[in-house]
Amino acid sequence: MDQIFFDELDISKPKYNIGIGSGSHGQQTGQMLIKIEEILMKERPRMVIIQGDTNTTLAGALAASKMQIPIAHIESGMRSFNRSMPEEMNRVVVDHISQLLFVTSEQPKENLLKEGLEEKSIVICGNTQSEAVKRFIDIAKRKSRIITDLGLECGHYILVTVHRQENTEKPEILKNILTGLARISNETGYPIIFPAHPRTINTIKENGIEIPQAIRIIEPLGYIDFLRLQMESGLIMTDSGGVQEEAFMLCVPCVTLRNETEWVDTIEAGANVLAGTEVENIVACAKKMISSKRDWQLPIAQASPSDIIVSTVMKMLSE
Repeated sequence: MDQIFFDELDISKPKYNIGIGSGSHGQQTGQMLIKIEEILMKERPRMVIIQGDTNTTLAGALAASKMQIPIAHIESGMRSFNRSMPEEMNRVVVDHISQLLFVTSEQPKENLLKEGLEEKSIVICGNTQSEAVKRFIDIAKRKSRIITDLGLECGHYILVTVHRQENTEKPEILKNILTGLARISNETGYPIIFPAHPRTINTIKENGIEIPQAIRIIEPLGYIDFLRLQMESGLIMTDSGGVQEEAFMLCVPCVTLRNETEWVDTIEAGANVLAGTEVENIVACAKKMISSKRDWQLPIAQASPSDIIVSTVMKMLSE
């Protein structure tokens, strides 16, 4: 799935592809730790820069830490305060073994300070996702034909993504979500467009879950087509942290299919609401947000997040 992103976004081909596929968290992290350590031993970098909260992030940080290589963590300090989420554990561990902590705003900075991390290691840089959205939004408008190809009317469909372990590994929870989505479509007349993650498809097939007629499942998309679907949708419903933040920046109302979120700023701004996975609450939240005003205040960037990150890293390496 990753090749389309390199092609669409004109990203240079990586020097290494460690080729770790799906598996349990322990299998993935262990295999990546071995492969990344081999690369670090060969390359001997002066710093390892990691982003986010994935198992790759954790493995990269652990490998670097064991080799006494300084670590810079982008999107540091994000907290859902739900330690049962694998991503939450990854965030906490990585932050506590990193030397540079790049945060999006004051809120994650406060989280880190409360956990006893030193203020001098924390740098507010803003959100790198906002740069990606700003850079590719015009390209998506110009190049993507996804709205026409799917026969959609701008502003009159609901875009859905569901991929998190807690929502896909328990069939009864996934059934609840699908039932809620079907009811929303029937009550609003908006079609549900659902680019389905392979993990979600596997759960549906393995458990014989029936897809309601109102839900249109499509193949996973590249960034340009997905960005276009986001910006033109009437509502976004997701369990993804990144999609919550992109919806916020694109001024599209969002319903989060979780009980908590690390992107607290989207909730406080009124751009996002937590629905959980119970049918009635999913329907109520969707109906509330689909008619909400898109008048929340976006953060004003004082400088490019990537410029701040680069200058801070270069300064540290020169000391």
